[in-house]
Amino acid sequence: MADQAPLKTAIIYDFDGTLARGNMQEVSFIPSVGMDIGAFWGQAETLTKSADADGILMYMQLMLKHARDKGISITKDMLSEHGQDVALFEGLRDLSWFDRINAFGAKYNLEIEHYIISAGLEEMIDGTPIRPALNHVFASHYVYDENGEAAWPAVGVNYTTKTQYLFRINKGVKNHWEHERVNHFIPDEDRPIPFDRMIFLGDGDTDVPTMKMMHTKGGFSIAVYDPRSNEKDQKKVYSLISEDRVNFVAAADYREGSALDLIVKGLVGRIAINAGTMPAGL
Repeated sequence: MADQAPLKTAIIYDFDGTLARGNMQEVSFIPSVGMDIGAFWGQAETLTKSADADGILMYMQLMLKHARDKGISITKDMLSEHGQDVALFEGLRDLSWFDRINAFGAKYNLEIEHYIISAGLEEMIDGTPIRPALNHVFASHYVYDENGEAAWPAVGVNYTTKTQYLFRINKGVKNHWEHERVNHFIPDEDRPIPFDRMIFLGDGDTDVPTMKMMHTKGGFSIAVYDPRSNEKDQKKVYSLISEDRVNFVAAADYREGSALDLIVKGLVGRIAINAGTMPAGL
């Protein structure tokens, strides 16, 4: 085993509610354009229904409209600055979670890669302190004009389209546009990261299709919840186990020794055993 190259293993995260508390747009962007948070999402929902549209694209377009009405230019740098203020859960901001899990995987000859699949904005995620620890981010984002200003939504990642990105990770396609390689048949043994070496972390309803697909494809899924959430919200997440949609449920606490830390390490160990990379004596 010592001569075998490390096997790539993916830990894949939703963002809002999974890595960070609340929705990233609410922390500073929505207030910066003079909108009440509830009023903004209410308006986005109304527009979505009246246009029979995709809700992700509509909230992104509404962000553009309110910014323009205020004479504010949306640029990549501006959105990245708003991302700096996102409220990450404990254990993430200092990157200790990623360093610890990577080192744990390395003991079992597994090369851990970290991915995000999010309906939130890639530009904001790029501004968070965890971005250097991530191998790739699949998220909604804008297309920009010749002046570097956001012109219109380029990609909207919603709760059902999230599932396609598991296949992109599975086949090593790190972009939104390349479909031929995603659809092309590749034997399981030739795929860079097979599903049974994937762990997905999500926080609820919008991640259910992704968690369910991961669960049925031989990978592992964990539903997380805000440690500050009420008992009713926690019970809703726990019901995902009884419905056979996820493997585990834990509070979104990424510090060493937390339940989530122990679950992920346990799953990494299981992957190593299944892959035959577990060193003798461990």
